[in-house]
Amino acid sequence: MRFPLLAAVLLACAGFASSPGALAQARTAPNASAAPIVIKFSHVVAPGTPKGRAAERFKALAEQMSNGQVKVEVYPNSQLYRDREELEALQLGAVQMLAPSLAKFSPLGVKEFEAFDLPYIFPSKQALYAVTEGRIGRKLLAKLESKGITGLAYWDNGFKIMSANKPLLAPADFRGLRMRIQSSRVLDEQMRALGAQPLSLAFSETAPALRNGVVQGTENTPSNMFTQRMHETQKHLTVSNHGYLGYAVIVNKKFWDGLPAATRRILERAMAEATAYEKTIAQRTNDEALEAIRRAGTTTIHTLSPQQQAEWRKAMAPVYARVEERIGKDLVQAIRREAGAR
Repeated sequence: MRFPLLAAVLLACAGFASSPGALAQARTAPNASAAPIVIKFSHVVAPGTPKGRAAERFKALAEQMSNGQVKVEVYPNSQLYRDREELEALQLGAVQMLAPSLAKFSPLGVKEFEAFDLPYIFPSKQALYAVTEGRIGRKLLAKLESKGITGLAYWDNGFKIMSANKPLLAPADFRGLRMRIQSSRVLDEQMRALGAQPLSLAFSETAPALRNGVVQGTENTPSNMFTQRMHETQKHLTVSNHGYLGYAVIVNKKFWDGLPAATRRILERAMAEATAYEKTIAQRTNDEALEAIRRAGTTTIHTLSPQQQAEWRKAMAPVYARVEERIGKDLVQAIRREAGAR
């Protein structure tokens, strides 16, 4: 059940104030006699997705490495907060950790993260990692500090596919379709460049909206589509790999800075191992989900030919000029250089 945001914050604050060991925990390393440090880790996708599986791996590692002095509570599937609520909840301290998609930082005023939404900006995972694991990725995470957020890692999902109840093989096939998107100016411009009508909806609202006809199609990764059973109401999928979906694992800065240094080191090690694990399973999980959709027999799966892919690229190319000023032309050029070098 999802809690009202203010009530959750008050409960969290009351719990902290009522614990006599809470202040001591913030100053000293964890020990066997101290009450466990609780980390509420909220996210919006299913446990079986790459993000969901990595969150559980982080929980297991953090609890094991700290000898039980850290307890991680994972809340998947928007159990606590939906897309638009979770970042506010983190800033207020109602939860300590999130892994939101990169597009979600724009409403905080950090519009640079929308660069990850640009169509066809990453030709491969290697090109992507050159950005996220290098200077550009670190600088972007640092921009969150002024918002009360500390960035710990980038987690991977994969390249997106398109779905609808008609084949989407050429840009003209999108004309007039209501397509669900994340809240992102780049994704809005992308769908408009294809002739579609974009509608921003929270992830938890997407599958019901597809069933009820509020939207007629969407874009996402196969693992997200399969675990939310979107394929059961979408007759056609196009393996277009036109865009990327990734996440940043973030924590409340005040909470993180208040942890004992020894605890932070433990959690950093656990996060590094969980991140390495997440990268190894992301592509495999999406491949398995696409095959499961194929076996379900409800959906025809199309793969774009090189010529069709070129038509999509051409149709979406104007998006760059429309959003470069918003994101930062220098940043977009730097990402393209870094990605193009791989």
